[in-house]
Amino acid sequence: MSALAVAVEDYLATRRSLGHCLEYHATALPAFVAYLEEAGITHVTTQAALTWATLPVGVHPAWWRSRLGVVRDFARYLHTIDPATQIPPADLLRAHRTRLTPHFFSEAELASLLEAARQLRPPWRALTFETLVGLLAVSGLRLGEALGLDRNDVDLDAGVLVVARAKASGGREVALHPSTCDALRRYCGARDRRWPIPATSGFFISARGARLAQSTVHTNFQILVQRTSLWGTAEARRPRPHDLRHSFAVRTLLGWYHQGIDVDANLPLLSTFLGHSGPAATYWYLEAVPELLGVVAQRLETVLGAES
Repeated sequence: MSALAVAVEDYLATRRSLGHCLEYHATALPAFVAYLEEAGITHVTTQAALTWATLPVGVHPAWWRSRLGVVRDFARYLHTIDPATQIPPADLLRAHRTRLTPHFFSEAELASLLEAARQLRPPWRALTFETLVGLLAVSGLRLGEALGLDRNDVDLDAGVLVVARAKASGGREVALHPSTCDALRRYCGARDRRWPIPATSGFFISARGARLAQSTVHTNFQILVQRTSLWGTAEARRPRPHDLRHSFAVRTLLGWYHQGIDVDANLPLLSTFLGHSGPAATYWYLEAVPELLGVVAQRLETVLGAES
């Protein structure tokens, strides 16, 4: 193993010990080192990093920028060990993606989505997607977090589930409403009768008895969207499973506004519940969703009217 390959392993281990997942880094950096070794390059240079980052063709420039950012982070670490390492400038590739406004699922739309899930066939498929969609809608979990749950991560007696690996933070506990626990119990009972000796530790299981895959969920979710006619022509893209998480956050914020709760003071609580690295990531919801902007405007008019 080359010195660069060893440095990558050490870098990943160090950052993971601080709570970072680094799933993409774990594949991108070995690929970058392999590129350097094949080219006979023994030190990380700005030119080599730039060339490697822009290798993919037909992609958005933001993807090149993301690849270069991964190398830049590694180069900063490596420079402390190897002074010959060059750190690519932060402004070397200027590109960003326009963040599209997520679909906000109303209560009626959620009910329609769950009803469409119940109509799926065979019955096991229907129960699986009714349960999964319902859990995503009331918990704010990321799809990957829900599918990554193991059986022992879900304690229905205590009404809590444990997300062992969050996107940008350590593990966290998510409290469950009693009605959610009842729905999960029904799923567990059917699952355990179908697979009394499971081949996977996963909580959500596919029709073949394996851990449910994201690709399967995305395919079936689009079937539900189509059957419920949730995709409006004004929207830039079809609703996604991740929009259930956005809707949960927005619904929570709307509830706080209607109750007169200090949103700014309580936002860190929501950030922790969602597994965000900080309130800044959660605060984006305040700027992105028309339903929230409308409530904010109404409250502002009330305050200004009282002062005039």
